[in-house]
Amino acid sequence: MTRSIIPTLTDYEVWFVTGSQNLYGEETLRQVAEQSQEIARALGEANDIPVTVKWIPVLKDSESIRRLALDANAQDNVVGIIAWMHTFSPAKMWITGLDLLRKPLLHLHTQANVALPWSEIDFDFMNLNQAAHGDREFGYIQTRLGVARKTVVGHVSNPAVTAKVGTWTRAAAGWAAVHELKLARFGDNMRFVAVTEGDKTEAELQFGVQVNTWGVNDLVEVVDAQTEADIDSLVAEYEERYSVVPQLRRGGDRAESLRYGARIELGLRSFLEAGNFGAFTTSFEDLGGLRQLPGLAVQRLMADGYGFGAEGDWKTALLVRAAKVMGAGLPGGASLMEDYTYHLEPGNELILGAHMLEVCPSLTTAKPTLEVHPLGIGGREDPVRLVFDTDAGPAVVVALSDMRDRFRLVANVVEVVPLPEPLPKLPVARAVWKPQPDFATSAAAWLTAGAAHHTVMSTAVGIDVFEDFAEIAKNELVVIDENTTLREFARELRWNQAYYRLARGL
Repeated sequence: MTRSIIPTLTDYEVWFVTGSQNLYGEETLRQVAEQSQEIARALGEANDIPVTVKWIPVLKDSESIRRLALDANAQDNVVGIIAWMHTFSPAKMWITGLDLLRKPLLHLHTQANVALPWSEIDFDFMNLNQAAHGDREFGYIQTRLGVARKTVVGHVSNPAVTAKVGTWTRAAAGWAAVHELKLARFGDNMRFVAVTEGDKTEAELQFGVQVNTWGVNDLVEVVDAQTEADIDSLVAEYEERYSVVPQLRRGGDRAESLRYGARIELGLRSFLEAGNFGAFTTSFEDLGGLRQLPGLAVQRLMADGYGFGAEGDWKTALLVRAAKVMGAGLPGGASLMEDYTYHLEPGNELILGAHMLEVCPSLTTAKPTLEVHPLGIGGREDPVRLVFDTDAGPAVVVALSDMRDRFRLVANVVEVVPLPEPLPKLPVARAVWKPQPDFATSAAAWLTAGAAHHTVMSTAVGIDVFEDFAEIAKNELVVIDENTTLREFARELRWNQAYYRLARGL
């Protein structure tokens, strides 16, 4: 009964465009076209580029470049443009097109050949193979116009080059996903909490996401309308997919709790599908007629690709949805996460992360256990939930905060580790990790940046994808990794405060 909303990234296109000019004559332009098709083909066949690469005929004048930009803007499945200047392409031809372009841009500084045929080089060869010349002209005009872009340098036969291009295409796909994202908030955010607040109007301008609120009882009506037959079918799926504790199985003394959890999932999924929502929030302080805080339902919907934020935190829901799309097809997953408590043994400091119920099972390859326990918060029936440990390995935790005049992304590179000891009295999904560069520096930098306590944890994509996403969005990103020092981090925050204020204009 699960229905993934994570797109197949091959359904997305990036257009490979090549710049030249009519000065060179038909024979040279024929070779330009042939060689640019070879470059596009190599990109399209690269295993680490998950989207479809479409070759566009060589651009030789201002009008064709302008039209290219408008056509790309109009195509929803086009997530970006890769541009290469095979020959010299006078950059004034690109001004209008670059100014109109609203899709992410990657400047590929490459050339047709790997090694120079030294003994055969004549001036015809030089006229044809002058990307070293043309791309510098193109780089100048991009910088002069303030065009946000990623620059990748090297031959497409180099796996390091295609890996960087592939990373950018994932970020571009994430950007497309948030630009078409409709996010439903069921109730408001948790009372008196600052970090889950934010400017939803500015977020739509900055990221394209539509954030609106529905009363919880609008959802309850749909939940209550679910049929017993559909609930039977979903409960059977639970029993097949998870290790369901005996008390929740058919005939068990808590079987009705699982049936109500299934009812919530069916209703919530139906509501989201009917409204074409890709992300949502809930709050334990605003449950209306719901008998349980949604736990299992939220976990399974996240596993299907929905973004989610607890306690009304729509900014984290946005990030979870972006991470789901950016990591499509890769091992690992993405989930809402929260730093809960610390293990402060000197030299072996660890962070224990979890949430009340809502951690996505995409973070584990093990078979989760489906259990029911008291929650101790929210004042409702004991909720059902999946219990598991996050797989060990590299990960990144990323938060999005509203800093009044801008949004700030803060990312920490971490290593998820096995649980040092069992947690028999903590029946929730959880993760334990060691932050880079060390616990004290990481925590102090996080606090200094004003980063949120809710994050997206991604074990599928790393910091490089989020860096490209932030560049596409023209959004501040500060990174805490193995190179971070508090002195330099504090300086970066001060510089960013001035830069982003000036960059917005008066």
